[in-house]
Amino acid sequence: MKQPDLIPRKVLFGDPTRISPAISPDGRRLAYIAPSDGVLNVWVGTVGGDDFQPVTEDRDRGIRFFAWAHDNRHLLHIQDRGGDEDWHVYATDLGAGGTRDLTPFDGVQARFVAMDKHFPDTLLVAVNRRTAELHDVYRLDLQSGELTLVAENPGYAAWVADRQLQVRAAVQPTPDGGMVTVVRDTQDGDWRTVHAVGLDDALTTSPVGFTSDGASLLMISSRDANTGRLLRLRLDSGAGEVLFEDPQYDVVGVVTDPDTREPELVMVLRERSEVAVLNPAIATDVERVRSLHSGDMALIGRDHANLTWLAAFTADDGPIHYFAYERGTGKGRFLFTHRPELENRTLARMEPFSFTARDGLTIHGYLSFPPGLERRGLPTVLNVHGGPWVRDAWGFNPEAQWMANRGYLCVQVNYRGSTGYGKRFVSAGDREWAAKMHDDLVDAVHWVVDHGYADGSRIAIYGGSYGGYAALVGATFTPDLFRCAVDVVGPSNLKTLIETTPPYWKPLIAQFHARVGNPESEAEFLWSRSPLSRVDQIRIPLLIAQGANDPRVKQAESEQIVAALREKGIPHEYMLFPDEGHGFAKPENRLRFYAAAERFLAQHLGGRFEAAEA
Repeated sequence: MKQPDLIPRKVLFGDPTRISPAISPDGRRLAYIAPSDGVLNVWVGTVGGDDFQPVTEDRDRGIRFFAWAHDNRHLLHIQDRGGDEDWHVYATDLGAGGTRDLTPFDGVQARFVAMDKHFPDTLLVAVNRRTAELHDVYRLDLQSGELTLVAENPGYAAWVADRQLQVRAAVQPTPDGGMVTVVRDTQDGDWRTVHAVGLDDALTTSPVGFTSDGASLLMISSRDANTGRLLRLRLDSGAGEVLFEDPQYDVVGVVTDPDTREPELVMVLRERSEVAVLNPAIATDVERVRSLHSGDMALIGRDHANLTWLAAFTADDGPIHYFAYERGTGKGRFLFTHRPELENRTLARMEPFSFTARDGLTIHGYLSFPPGLERRGLPTVLNVHGGPWVRDAWGFNPEAQWMANRGYLCVQVNYRGSTGYGKRFVSAGDREWAAKMHDDLVDAVHWVVDHGYADGSRIAIYGGSYGGYAALVGATFTPDLFRCAVDVVGPSNLKTLIETTPPYWKPLIAQFHARVGNPESEAEFLWSRSPLSRVDQIRIPLLIAQGANDPRVKQAESEQIVAALREKGIPHEYMLFPDEGHGFAKPENRLRFYAAAERFLAQHLGGRFEAAEA
């Protein structure tokens, strides 16, 4: 057996060639994100043509999200500065040219709320301009740039508008960590409760949107069930009708008809992403789209006439494939892949696995074995996802491919507290940071060692955000299990983490207090679950990376543990990126980090290493 050639880090972690296609409202133009002078920008051209040109001029962090305005003339995108997450909304005028900052306020964060094709010159945005803790809703005129306040926030965490762009629903957190969905009949009417859940259901319940007549609200909710189900709630009576449910997995996405607002597709993340059709009128179209590629399908856009659809397919052993599908002919057309340099590479498969944790809970995850090596006694990287209230999913994962290509078994675990598996699985992680959540990771390591896949003396723990915290827990709570640890923007002190969350997280802080701990009343408990409290137990080398502008996990979270490591003379490397936040957006910073991490893992686990560029 022979290992495949090294995949250059730039191919895996540099900017994609093209990504995120979006069809114009009239169906005549296509936009996508691609590098322009080394920075990601939005390009626009004629559908099926070769006239694509960049229309934005970002020269710093690159654009990662954009959308067509319904006027067919403007492209909207968001951008922050240096990773501070104070997002501004920008509009690029494809007619007159030029880009405007529509929310030009320092120290303020803007969020999209709603757009509708019947109001092409208008969008709703939420801005924390009045107070840092709360986002009020403004009506934004695309032509004049005028902002008009339409809903002042009394303490809500999210807003929902109807098809008339009237703000008529909101999510109100409760002091015990629950969530109440409130509605009103008109934008100036009184709020009333239509759906209330406690802490156990809060992470598996959220509004989707109003139906076309405004008389019902589509919801994903786990109330009276274990998993998040798709419901239709009558606003006059509060009566709920179950439209779709799965006994084991949550509904994670809903696609609605742009005119009727009725649900057409639902997405469920099982071992792979699966799509269920609720509208029989589009069943044939969906099957034809599915036939275009063997990967997991996602419908990502369509024009106003609902004649042209865009679809993305993710696979575990290749790049993302994008297609356009014409409903009139029933034919699909390949557009591009996001990283064509991967198409002729030997990539790893992502294989689902499960095991029984020490307390009997079933834990799911994925294994990516290094191609060309026997599946025995492999150096292994436990790659822990962030959140923790998200989950790993099947598909193309650049870190998994990178680790497997370098000769490591990559282990990804959806430990308790991960979402997607129902509310009982999420709640099993409550107050279990550095306890049962970490036990699940440890049990996964024992599982791959006991099956002979992994060399128990060459295991690394690696992750970002919560995954970075887990890496620090591995180095402090179970240092004998791991050879080394890599922490990216991970908190080291849970008390200071919660005390320094961004002000606009205030509506959700009760969730942290209930699921993690309250720093005012449980300081000792939080300290006992903090890696910083056990820094004297570290016996393995660490690589720590941090963004200086991170608003979620402050620089101090890394600095305080680095200071302790220095004081105790524990081997470590520390990388501070002055122009980054919670993760690394700039390709030069990503490549610098991955080069250091690759060298670090090779030094301690013995895998392959691509020499750094001169």
